[in-house]
Amino acid sequence: TKDPMAMQRLKEAAEKAKCELSSSLQTDINLPYLTMDASGPKHMNLKLSRSKFETLVDGLIKKTVDPCKKALQDGEVSKSDIGEVLLVGGMSRMPKVQQTVQEIFGRQP
Repeated sequence: TKDPMAMQRLKEAAEKAKCELSSSLQTDINLPYLTMDASGPKHMNLKLSRSKFETLVDGLIKKTVDPCKKALQDGEVSKSDIGEVLLVGGMSRMPKVQQTVQEIFGRQP
């Protein structure tokens, strides 16, 4: 849509859903009167599961694997040399991100 207000509301709802799915298996996204067209107001009401969300962001998560492995290689260290893994940022709370990091570095973040 070319409606900037609708896009802003959608972005905010997506961020809220991402946060909720870090600790819940499912969330509801309800955006009444999201936008309007010739036939009237348009509403968004859907349920999003953690597994569906993880499927949607899987490509992004996979893009982080090679840079992490390259950092280990460039630093000439092995997984066992890593004492602690610190994650920063909103996506780091996602269980799938934490699982992927654990697979790469061999320890829980």
